[in-house]
Amino acid sequence: MNSQALTAVHWPQALPSPWQAMWGLLRRDLRLALRRKAEWLGAVFFFVVVAALFPLAIGPEPDTLRLIGPGVLWVAALLASMLSLGRLFEADHQDGSLEQMALSAAPLSWLVSAKVAAHWLISGLPLVLLSPLLGLQFGLSSEALAMLALTLLIGTPVLSLLGAIGAALTLGVRGGGVLQSLLLLPLYVPVLVFGAGAVESQMRGLGAQAHVSVLLALLLATAAFSPWACAAALRLALE
Repeated sequence: MNSQALTAVHWPQALPSPWQAMWGLLRRDLRLALRRKAEWLGAVFFFVVVAALFPLAIGPEPDTLRLIGPGVLWVAALLASMLSLGRLFEADHQDGSLEQMALSAAPLSWLVSAKVAAHWLISGLPLVLLSPLLGLQFGLSSEALAMLALTLLIGTPVLSLLGAIGAALTLGVRGGGVLQSLLLLPLYVPVLVFGAGAVESQMRGLGAQAHVSVLLALLLATAAFSPWACAAALRLALE
């Protein structure tokens, strides 16, 4: 057997790159979400119901509805995002997939980023798309509706990234849902304040550039920090 044949026999199979591993995990989570529609449709249904009930409870006064609309929709989106966090890592932890991810050649932080992206696509993006429709019942102007969708488009990934940290820290902990809420709600407050504040500033004609800039800064900061914090917390949970 010549040297070329020996090289062909003993050459190791190429491992998938981190990008390929991320893309494969993202597609896998999206396929699982399509099979388990109740898990993410529940959060979307909660968002719609909460946003629809407030006008019925407050009354038909247009000025009041316009005043509370941005805050109500942002709070509803925040709570809806939290509903689906419990299953972010739990299913993989139960079937052993999480241990395989931790032992794989791809960095765990990269795989966590793929799972967070899948979580946002199935639970955050639908809220962004539905928000202009739900905002109509509060009498919001077209400019306010556009700003609402923009702030949710920037802010809901921040909620998913911060929520992933809470989900990783409480993985396997008894009563983890309550502890998760206590950990996350203080972290969610800045996103809520600047998200709703941007819409209110737009309605008053004051300009929302400052609020949007803060939301973008929060997105960049959490995108840089959250995957590594989640990876560290998951390794501790697996020990």
